[in-house]
Amino acid sequence: MTITGGRGVGRVTRPGLEMPPGEAAINPGPREMIARAARAVLARAGVSRAVAVEIVVPRGDELALRTLNARLGILGGISILGTTGVVRPLSHEAYSATIRSALSVARATGLTQVVFTTGRRSERHAQRLLPDLPEVAFVQIGDFFGFALETAGAFGLAQATLAVFFGKAVKMAQGAAHTHAARSAMTLAHLAQWNREAGADPRLAAEVAAANTARQAFELIRRGHPAVIAAVGRRIREAARGFAATGMAVRVVILDFDGAVTYDSAGRLAAAPGHPT
Repeated sequence: MTITGGRGVGRVTRPGLEMPPGEAAINPGPREMIARAARAVLARAGVSRAVAVEIVVPRGDELALRTLNARLGILGGISILGTTGVVRPLSHEAYSATIRSALSVARATGLTQVVFTTGRRSERHAQRLLPDLPEVAFVQIGDFFGFALETAGAFGLAQATLAVFFGKAVKMAQGAAHTHAARSAMTLAHLAQWNREAGADPRLAAEVAAANTARQAFELIRRGHPAVIAAVGRRIREAARGFAATGMAVRVVILDFDGAVTYDSAGRLAAAPGHPT
């Protein structure tokens, strides 16, 4: 039995994925399901013969433009994924698999460092700030802070850079492995406490604790209180090192809500006025 990808199914062009370069992007799990279904049809018909199966996805090439397939080296269409045949839209398993695939491709192409962002906006800013790194080095991790670092360590990557907006930075600084609001309540009380520990005016700490959002709190501290933002950055590194493999270097870059650097643990990127590098 042969299973091939026709119109709308992508083709693998980079190493590190479940299928080798040159093959249709139909993973082993779906291939086995397809083969099992075809064998069942033959059995019902009482027929034994060679079978060629071609998978076609209408508008697959258009749909692929809305995915990260090109980043992973899957070109010309979508990929056929899955292990159970049951679709769980936006499931944690699917997002985890995407992160794992991106890291596998990065490692297979010879990279030793990656840049983690939480979404497309932060990724665009990170790519602008770190233009010497190839596109495959940038991995969107969503809320999967702990998982991404653990997986990077498992692949033997030497360095991971976290480039995140301040709102996510506060959640990460609390040490939450998963930073979704439903799983990690972003208590601004922590940020207020860090203000007090950094020697900020007690009135400022009270205003931060009473803020409605991290953005509002950030506007209160962005000018004249670099020690507070630095404290958030240091706590992110401490939390990240707890998830990452021993020996993996972790760099933290905190962005303001316009994409300007407000903190860089490596001290290399220019910071916004009034902030440390």
